[in-house]
Amino acid sequence: MSGVPFRARLISVGLPAVAAAVLLSGCTGLDEASAAGIARNDLISETAAQLSRVTDLTYTAKYQLTDGESATVTQAQRPTRTAYDFPGGRLIRTAKGTINCDKAWTCTQTDPTPVLPEPLPGTALVTPEAALAMLNTAALDQDVTATRRDTTIVGRPASCLQLAKVDGTPTSEFSLCVTNEGAMASFAATIDGKRIDQALTAYAEKVDTSTFTLPATAKLTDKRTR
Repeated sequence: MSGVPFRARLISVGLPAVAAAVLLSGCTGLDEASAAGIARNDLISETAAQLSRVTDLTYTAKYQLTDGESATVTQAQRPTRTAYDFPGGRLIRTAKGTINCDKAWTCTQTDPTPVLPEPLPGTALVTPEAALAMLNTAALDQDVTATRRDTTIVGRPASCLQLAKVDGTPTSEFSLCVTNEGAMASFAATIDGKRIDQALTAYAEKVDTSTFTLPATAKLTDKRTR
């Protein structure tokens, strides 16, 4: 029999086991945190991918805005063009340029705008492209929190995402819903101290092409670079 006391042998054998258990516990905690981060980023990336489909859609979407007023987004393909009608005027985007009109139909045409600001000037309307840019930024943030839920909006299945602790976007907290087709069904946030609550009230897979043209009374100033 060894000269090492029985109690001492138990301790000497137990210490490595305890150390291993602690290390395994620590690794498990890290693995869970890593898995949570991946799951969170997957939620955001999946929602962003779903919303990115909007560029290929032909549709007319009507929204109720924060102040109770309404806005309409109309988009058609071949060629791709989008019109935003809101209380302060109309904005039309085409491959040839962006036309911004006020309520009196005084319009200015500028070079094509890749991403419109959020919200659009003179209104509380946030475009799908602006929301998508915010989602893409959030997907790169390791500290963001994200909660997802499924719902139905104007009869269409939609996925909703609530985000917080987002860096690099106009607001650190925002939520949005996206239909299965890829249309934005809602957006909510506070940006520059202004509350934005945008909700889809009607959706159709058809458009009135006259929305992309200006009335004869419109005064257009072309400021595009030559």
